[in-house]
Amino acid sequence: MIPLAVLEQVIDTSGVAPRIEGMLPIGVRARQLSIRTLLAGICLTQADGRPAHLTRVHRALTALPEDEQRRLGVTADWKNGPHLLTYRQTEYTFALVADALGKDEPDGLPSPELQAVCDQLLEASVPGRFKDASASLAVDWTGLESFSRPPPRGTSDCADPEASWGHRKNNLLRSENELFYGWYFSAGTMAREENGPAVPELARRATVSSCRHDPVPAFAPVLTAMPEHGIPLGDVLADSGYSHRVPQHWAAPLRAAGAQLVQDLHPHDRGPRGTHDGATISNGNLYCPKTPRPLLEPGPLAPGATREQAAAHDAETAEAARCKLGRLTADDADGCHRVQCPAAMGKIRCPLRPASMRLDRDRPEILQPPEHPQACCAQQTLTVPPDVLAKTAQKHDYPSAAWRRSYARRTSAERGFATAKDPASNDIARGWCRLMGLTPLMLFVTTLLIARNQRILAAWNTRQEENARRAARGLPPKTRRRRRKTLTALAAAPGPP
Repeated sequence: MIPLAVLEQVIDTSGVAPRIEGMLPIGVRARQLSIRTLLAGICLTQADGRPAHLTRVHRALTALPEDEQRRLGVTADWKNGPHLLTYRQTEYTFALVADALGKDEPDGLPSPELQAVCDQLLEASVPGRFKDASASLAVDWTGLESFSRPPPRGTSDCADPEASWGHRKNNLLRSENELFYGWYFSAGTMAREENGPAVPELARRATVSSCRHDPVPAFAPVLTAMPEHGIPLGDVLADSGYSHRVPQHWAAPLRAAGAQLVQDLHPHDRGPRGTHDGATISNGNLYCPKTPRPLLEPGPLAPGATREQAAAHDAETAEAARCKLGRLTADDADGCHRVQCPAAMGKIRCPLRPASMRLDRDRPEILQPPEHPQACCAQQTLTVPPDVLAKTAQKHDYPSAAWRRSYARRTSAERGFATAKDPASNDIARGWCRLMGLTPLMLFVTTLLIARNQRILAAWNTRQEENARRAARGLPPKTRRRRRKTLTALAAAPGPP
């Protein structure tokens, strides 16, 4: 159970209650239910694991102790004596908020006012001591079904016209994807820095968009706006669903905002993909045109690989890195940078660079240089425009050991959605929210993440206290037991005779 005082502190720190009050029309008589109390009631429903129904919000407020009801205005003095808040008043106030934060012509994307309010609420749920603990974010999206039945074939008439048909992956063997009617729910979760200490995996940004919109360009502006509010962007960890998009929709704006991308590459983007001034474009880098093709084609290491397979894979990617053109400068104002031939940098031996032939023979050697050297072999340096590697360039060479260790942090996004979908607390399956339209749904989703952040913080503090007690007794920190055998190995093992 999350204390009411904690939820009120989040609301007050965000400062959204007076902001929304200023957006509402002034009625003939004062409303009994304030925006601050309404937000507290919504947070209480999610903190208790209740569905996102207005009846539950009203029930949560009227179930508070009498002194709390008086303080929050749930019980007010009227002409005929004390008056308890009614469901109709709750519904009326929530409708005013939804109208104020929604768009005049709904299009399936949140209004700037709605996104700003949700960003402030979610950021206020992150304690000050953790705001600068890590600048890395793991991002992902998931499906969120609408309570409305989809429109009949050939029509668009339904209770939730902003929603749309979308597809999502499932864990069933019969089908890779399944259709659903509703929304895409995107979130960015804190991840620890590379080689840094662990941090609580708190959700810092989220948005909801109709399935008729691509969730990647819908979420990119939410992340790129963070530096404007004093929150620097560090590593952004994403799967191939993000990296495969048009660079202008994801990679380019994120890099311009200061982020460093650590992402998986789609199979269609892996391996050699053209040339630039003679240099081979592969996996986000430029390579010597005589680089053996097998060095440019390995994919990421399989999850169940053995140590020997991992060592062989890492040796192969390290050998490919020797043939990579080395970067000499950072990006200039136009996004261009300069690179140099690996032989000129002393990483390989090549007859076209006589000085490199005096290097030790333990370095790779180009035995058959190009008969007609292009710019990458003839010039001292090479200028790389921003559009050459805009889609696939990232912080580490793909799929090297350094990339693999860094990308492993992206599982915090998966755990974030797992806790949000946990049937033991909040299950956002169909029927969790029965309100129609984007604005009500996004407000409830934001408060769900606020409650989730508080649960993560409580578990984090408990773990730290336990580790401190163990350290006082000279014991190491408690770690989780790891499965010695994978599920695949157990399933393949022969059964009893």
